[in-house]
Amino acid sequence: MSQEVFELVQGMDLKSVETQIALQCAPLISGLKMSNLLIVSAEDETLVRMILRKSGISFYRLLKSGEKVTFLLFRREWLEAYLQQKEVRAVFVAEGYQDYILGNVFRTFQERYKRYMNGGDCFPHEMGLLLGYPVEDVQGFMENEGKNFLYSGYWKVYADVQEKIKLFQKFETAKETVIQLLSYGVGIRDIIDIYNEEHELRQKAV
Repeated sequence: MSQEVFELVQGMDLKSVETQIALQCAPLISGLKMSNLLIVSAEDETLVRMILRKSGISFYRLLKSGEKVTFLLFRREWLEAYLQQKEVRAVFVAEGYQDYILGNVFRTFQERYKRYMNGGDCFPHEMGLLLGYPVEDVQGFMENEGKNFLYSGYWKVYADVQEKIKLFQKFETAKETVIQLLSYGVGIRDIIDIYNEEHELRQKAV
């Protein structure tokens, strides 16, 4: 993050839902990533739902714990297509999943995630796939127990390092852009709509 944007963030209300969506989910908003976790104050859950309603970004509440609520935000068609890939499905089979219907996957993962967060189960590695991480990196993390990675950025990288570094740089650029727009007074829902419109225009141009 550049010094200029860092200073902008320091001047923003970090408790604001819009600020947190920008900081945590810019790669998703910009169309570079299929999903992101969003952790906000439990009292802001209704506001999150209002902001994302009919935005093109779907959400699933994974956990409400104390004063915090954890959502998985995602682009439904993109995530569904990813979960149908042979290599991705193989990981879910190995982790004991019975089918690949998104709602069923979410419900099974939610229960495992709750148990893990409550200290009663091991880490559910399939989370990486639900966050759209490349399957080779998820498998590498599992096989190496989180060690021996080649690079660590938005996730631990086990293959195609230079390609992933370039992707992480795009994620950072997206975050800076979203933060700058927010600092100019553009609402987060308007920012989402701007990126959606750009995506639609690119699709029509293809």
